[in-house]
Amino acid sequence: MSENHQGRDRLSHADRAGGVTSGAGSDREAGNLPTEVTSFVGRRREVYEARRLLAHTRLLTLTGAGGVGKTRLALRVAAEVRRSFPKGVWVVDLAPLNDGALLAQTVLAALGLDHDSARPALPVLSGHLASKRLLLVLDNCEHLLSSCAELTRSLLASAPGLHVLASSRQALGVDGEHLLPVPPLSIPAPDRPPPLAVMPQYEAVRLFTDRASAVVPGFTLCDDQRVAVAGICHRLDGIPLAIELAAARLRVLSPRQILERLDGCFTVLARGCRATAPRQQTLRATIDWSFELCTPPERRLWARLSVFCGGFDLEAAEEVCTGDGLSRGEMLDVVTGLMDKSILIREDHRDQVRFRMLETIRQYGRDLLDEDAGSGEPESVQRRHRDHYQRLAARAESESLSPRQMAWFARLGLEHANIRAALEFCLSTPGEAGSGLRMVTSLWSHRIGAGGVEEVRHWLGRALAQSPEPSLLRAKVLGIDGWLAYMRGDTAAGKARLAECQGVAETLGDAESLAHAVRFAGLAALFHNDYRRAIPLLEDALERHRAQQDLAAQWQTLFLLSLACCLSDDRRATKLGEECLALSTAHEAQWSRSYALWVLGLQQWLCGDIQRAVTLLQDALRVERPAHDLLGTALCLEVLAWATAHTGRSHQAAKLLGAAQTLWQSVGCALPGADHLLHHHNECHSHLQRALGEAPFATAVQTGAELTLDEAVDCAVGRPHSPTPASTEENAPTPLTRREKDVVDLLAQGLTNKEIAAKLVISPRTAGTHVANILGKLGFTSRTQIATWAVEQRTPRRQGPDSRP
Repeated sequence: MSENHQGRDRLSHADRAGGVTSGAGSDREAGNLPTEVTSFVGRRREVYEARRLLAHTRLLTLTGAGGVGKTRLALRVAAEVRRSFPKGVWVVDLAPLNDGALLAQTVLAALGLDHDSARPALPVLSGHLASKRLLLVLDNCEHLLSSCAELTRSLLASAPGLHVLASSRQALGVDGEHLLPVPPLSIPAPDRPPPLAVMPQYEAVRLFTDRASAVVPGFTLCDDQRVAVAGICHRLDGIPLAIELAAARLRVLSPRQILERLDGCFTVLARGCRATAPRQQTLRATIDWSFELCTPPERRLWARLSVFCGGFDLEAAEEVCTGDGLSRGEMLDVVTGLMDKSILIREDHRDQVRFRMLETIRQYGRDLLDEDAGSGEPESVQRRHRDHYQRLAARAESESLSPRQMAWFARLGLEHANIRAALEFCLSTPGEAGSGLRMVTSLWSHRIGAGGVEEVRHWLGRALAQSPEPSLLRAKVLGIDGWLAYMRGDTAAGKARLAECQGVAETLGDAESLAHAVRFAGLAALFHNDYRRAIPLLEDALERHRAQQDLAAQWQTLFLLSLACCLSDDRRATKLGEECLALSTAHEAQWSRSYALWVLGLQQWLCGDIQRAVTLLQDALRVERPAHDLLGTALCLEVLAWATAHTGRSHQAAKLLGAAQTLWQSVGCALPGADHLLHHHNECHSHLQRALGEAPFATAVQTGAELTLDEAVDCAVGRPHSPTPASTEENAPTPLTRREKDVVDLLAQGLTNKEIAAKLVISPRTAGTHVANILGKLGFTSRTQIATWAVEQRTPRRQGPDSRP
């Protein structure tokens, strides 16, 4: 291991000797649990049983067939137990992931720990979770079963406060695993359906009527529909996905017509293969029927859209799916048609609309696409998908030093799964490795769509192995991989890659290749603390990049050069830092600007201008906050702690040191000059321990270590963190509709169904349906429970014994 890597590790763990443990430096309030956009129906027994099991076991797997509702149940259970987990509930959707080698990295990304993670993903993940009480939801594990089992086994062993809730079509097979089979929803007998008032007691009926009212406003189940709805639910075996697809047909068909058409579907199915499990046959037949109801353009688009992983926008759909029977002009109407038929789901991401398919629906589309393999359709669509994301990567690279820099971080984060799929196509299709090399080169500075350094090196290694011919791209990728190897403390690999980079560049004699090679040679010297060699090499590289008019490379070289001068007490450090800042400011590149502010802040602190250093470092934190850049934030908090200690604010400095410590443990990056930074860190640690006393110092550091990322930044820039407001009737999230909330208010007053109906000007039967729905959604069995719950919702929770109204 290199000296720098050892220094980095000492910096990461220095405070442990003082009895300080890690907190949750990058947690986001209560995790990333998505908000329910449709009502949750039924499952009282399963929710109760899952909650009971999670209180006694650390690994619970929900098992069942596709479409039976495992994901929805997992999310509801997670929402109900979230208060038991101080560090939140974190959901990881594994459906878009096809490579088990990237599983730990994917979990890191879901936890918000994807930026600049340089150590192998699993140790970083284990270290982050080690001291946290947290619920991890692993959704859709079945296609990565062995990888999920290994990851879960490792994490549960290293993190005693971790609980895992998994959903899978089969068990993970890990010691201590408890299984909860997820059955279909309860259904009435089709030949003798119960009275209308009793029908809502059946979960499948409630789901059908709830989804029916969403597509046909004002829809209520009436007596003449009772037999048809009971027949639909029975025909569909109570499978939620199948019922939702059938309910969507009410836009154009009555319940009786839907049942008749379902009978036709199953007549056809009965003639086919009987090897598939009955419930899977039911789901397949329902999706078949949805397909039959689609127009030819909708069918074609459904199949082509299956190449997308994790979602897409309209622009991507137009570029990838048009042609050969599907024009760009009709794309919007066809997408709308698939949304109306519940094939596509709309999702809003700030000012952008995206679409996705449930995995069962997407896989059906993929099967349709693969049926045309003889025509070359699957490879053609997949190639257009790759081409779209290759163009996206090139645009990101061209705007890497621009006002859109931050926007590209967010955009590529959304497209992470699609970028992986495009890279996989390049590196698994003969003759496409060169395209993979170009994509990796374009994306590395954006960390492969906000992935970590480990994932970047995964793709770099595969691309280099398949493109051995000397080329400008190969020289650049060798240099990038060498840089990242140094960051991970792998000096031998870094040295070998950079030497090969130099050799390829000299063989080519290309000015651009030589400029990159000289810059990477300067970087290697910087990592070895050889400033006398690093500075002239970086100066040479800067002139070469200027001659090439490569702005992004100029900025990177300026940053490294200013850091080298800063660490070597070279008087040019401030001038170079200001030049680096000016370049990023001129191009409105905020992320780059934050790093320039940091290196200037470090230089001012070393020169003794404490107040100027504090101002620069606080500005850097404000600028980079939207990017949630863990490395940049850790650097700023670390130096800010040193500067704050010199102002006499020892308690604040200790908190900042604790916050930085937690981030260092998550990031694990070896930075040039780590030994230099370690010296100042140790001095600050000792100074604060003497100033505060050992116990108060440890308490202050622990307080900082437990701050979330946003709280740590608030603390550093002087803005106190506001506690989460008390849950009240106005702000408490509930699964109830507005009308159901009205019914709850009247129930709390002790009114009967008849009295509620009179108050709301609805029929007593409708009032009874609302009450049944409320009982189902809240998991209650009596009106008294609803009334008690309503009172609790109106009572603000006290924040502690000294809270005041």
